[in-house]
Amino acid sequence: MPPPRCPRLPSSLPPWPRLLPTLGSCSRRAVTSSAASSSSPAGCHGNGGRPLRYAVLGAGFAGLSVAWHLLKHSPKNSRVTVDVYDENGVGGGASGVSGGLLHPYSPKVKLLWRGAEFWKECMDLLRSAEQANGATGSDGTSEDEALIWRRGILRPPTTEKAADILLESQSCLQSCSLQVLDSDAAQHLIPGLCVPLKFAVYMPLALNINPKKYLQALFLACQNMADEASTSPSEEREFNMYHKRIDNLQQLSGDYDSVIICLGANASSLPELANKLPLRTCRGVIAEFQLPSDTVEKYGSQSPSILSDAWLAFQGPRTVSVGSTWQWKSDNHASTVSDEEAATAMEELLPKASAVYPGISKWDYIRARAGIRAMPPLTANGSLPLLGCLNDVIGTRSNCAFWLVGGLGARGLLYHGLVGKLTAKAAISGDENMIPSEFTCWKTIKASK
Repeated sequence: MPPPRCPRLPSSLPPWPRLLPTLGSCSRRAVTSSAASSSSPAGCHGNGGRPLRYAVLGAGFAGLSVAWHLLKHSPKNSRVTVDVYDENGVGGGASGVSGGLLHPYSPKVKLLWRGAEFWKECMDLLRSAEQANGATGSDGTSEDEALIWRRGILRPPTTEKAADILLESQSCLQSCSLQVLDSDAAQHLIPGLCVPLKFAVYMPLALNINPKKYLQALFLACQNMADEASTSPSEEREFNMYHKRIDNLQQLSGDYDSVIICLGANASSLPELANKLPLRTCRGVIAEFQLPSDTVEKYGSQSPSILSDAWLAFQGPRTVSVGSTWQWKSDNHASTVSDEEAATAMEELLPKASAVYPGISKWDYIRARAGIRAMPPLTANGSLPLLGCLNDVIGTRSNCAFWLVGGLGARGLLYHGLVGKLTAKAAISGDENMIPSEFTCWKTIKASK
């Protein structure tokens, strides 16, 4: 069966949905002049001048990447509307509470499948977000509130087996290189670091991202792109955000050319997708610590974050996040963490963190945050996101094409740039073949119950 083509909507559409009052500033629309071109965009969207309308469900990493690429790659001289729906707002789900450590390597420090592409596309979005944020670095705010911390990541192995595996790894990207450091060099970078096996792998170009602030900046980049494109007399780009829960896909099918579902672990809550996605849920808790203000010593401004059995993501001289736990098959989607859950997480995370950075005992626990990962099945190429058109999966004959970006798991930050680009281009062209088959073969896997 050939991949589904992007269908044409009926010529009559319901009125434009009203932007919610609390988000009035999020609308980005510039009306084209009377001299605008009346020609239809290329491909399957011969719409006689009617705007191409896309709905994106979810305002996390995947959703905002899709929105950005829809705005960027839609045909020139076309009218495009991208509406993002998320009842919790920008970064209100698992993306906004993620750890933020960013590199293209597996736990064995081997380059991931398509790691170079994932890294490049992620860097492109980060640059756009930084530009929208008004800077190329910390934007003049305090170090603890930066958008990106360019301090690298250090991985000291804690077992002989892990050490052997790390030393076997040879391939790396020039744009995110690997260095093997002896214990003296590693401890020079991080005073007080414990190096059990006398060496550590250093990724000097790896990053630590402030996920919430990054998502807010990427949202602003989408707004700016819509504004800038709409200055052309023959183009219109509209970008809207709705704090609204979508309970089923039929709510939107009559209003849009395509609906792209980027809901993470919540995708399976849509009745049309219940028991149809091979995803497992996994709740992760992250603990936040601060160094007491009366402590003279502080974490070095150039000292990297630490990746071990637990990771320590340092956001400044006195702030660190430690993660993460893995609670499989959890149905707890709350970002808040109870005292009992926090205590259990601390019992698990602190010994692991102390094994490589004993100084964590001097830091005060402040709070915990949590999110639900949507974990994809393991393939020969690793655990890959689930992409593709859903019309055959859900058995709909709607005039709207439904697409999925799901199962980004614990690597949503790394994956989101490329998967958003691939899906946006496929939705624009109406051709699922634009997505590599490794991302769509999940359709042959039995769904997780």
